[in-house]
Amino acid sequence: MILSFKDRLQAVNPEYETFERLQTLQVNLGNLCNLHCSHCHVNASNRGAEIMGVAVMEQIVGFLARQPDLTLDITGGCPEMNPHFRYFVEQTDGLTSHRLLRSNVAIMAEPGWEWLPEFCRSHKLTIIASLPCYLEENVDRQRGVGVYQKSIEVLKQLNALGYGSELELNLVYNPGGDFVPGSQKGLEVAYKAELFERHGIVFNKLFTITNAPIGRFREQLEADGAYADYVRLLAGRFNPEAAGNIMCRSLISVDWQGTIYNCDFNQALAMPVTADDGTEITISGLVDGDMDGKNIRLAQHCYCCTAGEGSSCSGALVG
Repeated sequence: MILSFKDRLQAVNPEYETFERLQTLQVNLGNLCNLHCSHCHVNASNRGAEIMGVAVMEQIVGFLARQPDLTLDITGGCPEMNPHFRYFVEQTDGLTSHRLLRSNVAIMAEPGWEWLPEFCRSHKLTIIASLPCYLEENVDRQRGVGVYQKSIEVLKQLNALGYGSELELNLVYNPGGDFVPGSQKGLEVAYKAELFERHGIVFNKLFTITNAPIGRFREQLEADGAYADYVRLLAGRFNPEAAGNIMCRSLISVDWQGTIYNCDFNQALAMPVTADDGTEITISGLVDGDMDGKNIRLAQHCYCCTAGEGSSCSGALVG
């Protein structure tokens, strides 16, 4: 029997199950996407119907105006496909110290989306680009036929615009199956060498992110009869050194309707942050300090964040 993640975390340090200080506001603009990736925890696709509207965006803009030192982390789905994406980026200009765009970058090679690279450059967005491998066959197996070549084409365009040198360009590695990533430092060295040698591409950092056993990836694991084994693997690789750095201690996630979650994984599982009376907390009612010291909602999927070198939206937590 696998010990509950909550008990495992408490055994290391009870403080680790409480929110410490807000540093990153992650905003999920919806589950609409041009891809249908096998590891996607939000089940994003071109049929995604959960799309953030202007009213919620304006609530987020108001919150950021009162919290000038936060990092804004924009994600999806494919966040660029939200019809109000340009509006949101323009309205948040100058409101935060750092803005991140999590992109599959293949969208930037699709007809009608050619404006995106220049738009990102002009608004000085840091781009975090998903590229689960530097080999074409592995990427296309995980993300769809032709995605690798589109991604390479766009990464070259971004390099030409100054990304990877004057502007920050980071890549994301996701395992192609039910295993924990290897050394982030080692993989970054391999990525940089292979992508430069094969395509002349440069980038700043590589983030390794462990696949969470939820959403489409859980469906795949269950179909293969591997779900229980994968959770046992994650629990068996629990790293106490990573436990204190889990992202849910300094990040909150906002869904398309403005509801607050401890992370994007909890959002996918419909596990919102609630007030003492049990009501869901939304961005419109959130006040600075409301989250400080509040218990984090934990479950077994959280083991993915503490396995091996640990995993967060900014990659490994130790090592």
